[in-house]
Parts: sequence; structure tokens; C-alpha cells
Amino acid sequence: MVRILLVCAAGMSTSLLVQRMQKAAAARNLDVKIEAHAAPEFDSCYREFDVILVGPQLRFRKADWAPLAAEAGIPLDVINPVDYGMVNGEKVLDTALKLAATKE
Repeated sequence: MVRILLVCAAGMSTSLLVQRMQKAAAARNLDVKIEAHAAPEFDSCYREFDVILVGPQLRFRKADWAPLAAEAGIPLDVINPVDYGMVNGEKVLDTALKLAATKE
């Protein structure tokens, strides 16, 4: 199972994206766990995931969070703003899976 964390400003703006990613994963018979959490929750939950994707509105936090994620061996990147804006679950899922593959 690949555990994917999406981090956004309030933890709610990515809920539709999570749903679309889950639908895409189900169509591919992939075993994934996808959750969205608000930025203030990052420190308390990031270690529970295999991949971290940060919402474009929080790209400035990558500099703070990337070292923590790297120390834990968890790949972290910012979601492509176009994919985020279009709520493209397929492409964001692909991004997460590619990052997960770098962990192995």
C-alpha cells in the first residue's frame, strides 16, 4: 500500500482532489491510502506516509518541510498548479506514484 499525504492550507481544499485520486486508484486496482491534512498538522502526521504532496498555495513551505521529509526518507514535492487547479486526480496520482518509486 502506498500512503499519500496531500498538504493544503486548511485541509479542505484538497478534498475533491483526494476523491478523484481515490477514484483513479480504484479504476487501476491500486492499493493506496490518500489523505489531506492542513499545514498546521504536518509535523504530527507526515511520518505516517510514503509520499507527501504539497498544495501549490503552500509551495513556500517546501523549504521548511523537505528536510524533515528527507530525514524520514519520504519524498516530498509540490503539486503541479495546473493539475491542482483542474482537480486532475489521475495526474496527481501519477506524480505521487512516481515519487513513491524513488523511495524504494
